Amino acid sequence: MKSDISEAFLRQSPSKSADEAERRYSLETADEIVLGRDLNCQIVLDSNIYGMVSRRHVSVSHITKFAGAPPNWLVCDLNSANGTYINGQRLEGCRICREGDRIVLGQNGPEFIFELVKTTQTAASTPSSLRNAPSPQVESSPTIRPSQTDSVSFTQLFPIFSTGRELTQKAYLLPGIITVGFVVLMFAAVGNPMVFNLVLASYLAGSAYYFVYQLCGKHKPWWVLVACALVTVLILLSPLLPLFIVIFRQILPGSLPTNFENLTFPILLLRMFFGAGLMEELLKALPVLGAYLLGRRLPPAWREKIGVVEPLDGILLGTSSAVGFTLMETLGQYVPQIIRDATFQVGEGVGELVGLQLLIPRILGSVAGHMAYSGYLGYFIGLSSLKPRRRWQILSIGYLSAAVLHALWNATGIISPFVLALVGVLSYAFLTAAILKARALSPRRNAVLTPR
Repeated sequence: MKSDISEAFLRQSPSKSADEAERRYSLETADEIVLGRDLNCQIVLDSNIYGMVSRRHVSVSHITKFAGAPPNWLVCDLNSANGTYINGQRLEGCRICREGDRIVLGQNGPEFIFELVKTTQTAASTPSSLRNAPSPQVESSPTIRPSQTDSVSFTQLFPIFSTGRELTQKAYLLPGIITVGFVVLMFAAVGNPMVFNLVLASYLAGSAYYFVYQLCGKHKPWWVLVACALVTVLILLSPLLPLFIVIFRQILPGSLPTNFENLTFPILLLRMFFGAGLMEELLKALPVLGAYLLGRRLPPAWREKIGVVEPLDGILLGTSSAVGFTLMETLGQYVPQIIRDATFQVGEGVGELVGLQLLIPRILGSVAGHMAYSGYLGYFIGLSSLKPRRRWQILSIGYLSAAVLHALWNATGIISPFVLALVGVLSYAFLTAAILKARALSPRRNAVLTPR
């Protein structure tokens, strides 16, 4: 007696950037086959080649609607970072596989083709010689991994010749080039403390910003981000700063305490709220608000590049503005002041060392300091763009929240370093929570990539 049955396979197309052969995986080995970089997946993908694939990216499950019905296979995205695409369309949740479906894991990721092969099954009449004949070789073990051979190709011995495009596309190469450039500049600046501090501070600030940029996962032109930081520097050098000082520190109760004042914590917190929180957060927000207003007058393509059309834009521009503010405040005020004081008391060499010791934590700490406050406020600026009818309520809450976080950091230093650290962690948590919410609210979230 003969009957036709269908066997399901996933055929993996060869990678364009790696020396790989086409592979074919059987789906008959388990009720559910999971594809990903995790070694516990049934189909394991090499993380060195397929960095865009999540650890557990997608599953293909064997389902039957009712007894006697032909089986179906259900493909489900497992909340992967970069998404699953079937025939060019992003998969949302699950769908039934159809013969010939092209399943791609992430953009430009590995491609699998779903195949159904009909075979004729003969019961109780198949000769022993046929039953024992070797079958076509397919990957069918419970854990399906690429086979290893003893041959070594040229590109395996010299990977640079096959992964050049991957290096540039995935930004593996650019951070290294920038780092090498700054190292060379620092070597050249040895013996010139002012230039050395400027180069080192720029590199540390850029690294801290790159960390936040990767968390956001949205592309913004580098010249827009640099321009935002430079505008903040120009604001600090303009007559606007003295005007803000008069308003927030003389008219309003925001005068900064002197070394001779013995203030209680509530009074100090109040002064810091007006004199540091409200004043400095508004200063840093001016370039972001300017980009928001400018973007409204631009065509859609330029509005996306320059303007603030969603919370992620506000976070990226807000944190870049904070970079400019931090560099200006650190290199223009705090480091020169402590160098002068230490040089006067001990000597020139010690003064330069103390200045360097202050520079490093101030710049690195900006992730939980100025960048956290400004990025958090930037989230609300972007949110007001999505919800213009509630603009003033949204902006007010964001402005006051950022000012309170800023004031807490400035005021808790008199209590203990432990409390100061808690406030820093709290500020960083506020920023990362805003980034996560901004990613969820993003109208272009399908194009936003999550760092792994």
